[in-house]
Amino acid sequence: MQISVESTSEINRKMQVQVPEEKIREEIDTRLKSLAKRVKIDGFRPGKVPERVIRQRFGKQVREEVIYDLIRSTFSEALQEQDLRPVGEPQITPQEITEGKGLEYTAQFEVYPEIELAALESLEIRKPVCELSDEDLEKMIQRLREQKKQWQEVDRPAQEGDRVTITFEGLLDGEPIGNGKSEHFEIELGSGNMIPGFEDQLIGAKTGDHLEFELTFPEDYHDEKLAGKNVLFKVDVEKVEEGTLPEVDAEFVKEYGIEDGDIEKFREEVKANMERQVQAALKEQTKNNVLEALFQKNPIPVPEALVKQEIQRTLAPLGDTFKNNPELLNQLPLDQIQEKAKKRVALGLLLSEVIRANELRPDPEKVRSTIEELAENYEDPEEVIQWYSSNPQQQEQIENSVLEDQAIEWILGRAQVTEEPISFEELVKERQSS
Repeated sequence: MQISVESTSEINRKMQVQVPEEKIREEIDTRLKSLAKRVKIDGFRPGKVPERVIRQRFGKQVREEVIYDLIRSTFSEALQEQDLRPVGEPQITPQEITEGKGLEYTAQFEVYPEIELAALESLEIRKPVCELSDEDLEKMIQRLREQKKQWQEVDRPAQEGDRVTITFEGLLDGEPIGNGKSEHFEIELGSGNMIPGFEDQLIGAKTGDHLEFELTFPEDYHDEKLAGKNVLFKVDVEKVEEGTLPEVDAEFVKEYGIEDGDIEKFREEVKANMERQVQAALKEQTKNNVLEALFQKNPIPVPEALVKQEIQRTLAPLGDTFKNNPELLNQLPLDQIQEKAKKRVALGLLLSEVIRANELRPDPEKVRSTIEELAENYEDPEEVIQWYSSNPQQQEQIENSVLEDQAIEWILGRAQVTEEPISFEELVKERQSS
């Protein structure tokens, strides 16, 4: 077998493989002999069919099967011989398969990039730090009160903070946008959930009012058909309601699991939950900053096959949605999705190289503690721990997650790290937007 490999780019290879006719004939003869022992042909006893009859009857089919199998096996052998790590399926084109002339084919494929990491000491990483204040706690309790707000209909013009129920539609060049009218739609004025200016138009409106106004959609609106466009809105006001916040008393805190109604215990529980939220957000933000620094310092070519796999994995949960509403697929920002997928693949390759180059292994103690933390969220933690222990695939997922965290810590221990104070509000906002 003769092999030649051409690099058509950093990660693209073109391989020429030649297999001599002798090897093909040997395999064909072996298969025809095996077939002769099993095949039944009228006029001949089993196992006594002449070779020429077998060859005449089955020779062409067997040769095709041999060619197909040899392409697969020789391609695998060639990869090992050339020490190549392919990504995805190769594009194989037969050049010569004529009987008597052997087999020659071309295989084009991508390979994993060769990565030489920049020194970890050269990475500059921002590490956010956050301390909860009494003000943060009071704001959180205020949010919890907002969640329990009671609404009562009022006979007066709407003002900020009110909830207004409307039926409305938007018209672009006289044609309805979206799915037509939205009926009995509730808006809390001042929430900022609608496009800029919409809620402002409802301030001063009363039950029974009919409003018409034009607004310009933001230039960066997710639907390109509406971005930057002037739209006429027709709105019928059905109801105006005023909200009343509950007092933080024994009855209130019982609704949040404090059965004895102890308000101080409630405050402690809220603060403890906030602390857990802070730690999770800090860990996530720090990890993102580490990965971003790693990405910026180590530009690498990314195999297209891996990008396609990542896009498919990203869109997989939306499969039923697209099946029922195929037009939604055309509204996706595919360029952005592809760029994000490309970055995620690059980061995965870079982090894998950090793990490989430094021979990192998942710490059994951290794996165990991670499983125990997950188990605490269930009624029978011991049963959950046993379930992970008896499911190697699930345990491997935990091990991979722990190993990734260890790699992040490894990088942090060697990079130039600068601590940056961040408020609780900013931390939560960044986490929600990421």
